Amino acid sequence: MLDHWIDLESLEAISQDDETRRIFLRMAALQQAGRMKSFLHELALDRELDDVTKDRLAELAQDETFLLAVEEYLVRTQRAH
Repeated sequence: MLDHWIDLESLEAISQDDETRRIFLRMAALQQAGRMKSFLHELALDRELDDVTKDRLAELAQDETFLLAVEEYLVRTQRAH
């Protein structure tokens, strides 16, 4: 899906924001546990997010390769700090 989006700049941007980092780690954990449907359901019901943001998050949440790369990067860089 979004494999082309995996680059160092994108990973670093995610790692720099605590809330963004938390969301992506949560999505990775849910993906690995086979519970992504519950996240997508919650996302669809969220009234604080606009439709464009919901669509982008839903697309990213369904890209297992991307989520695994983000999780690995965040875990490795957190240890370095």
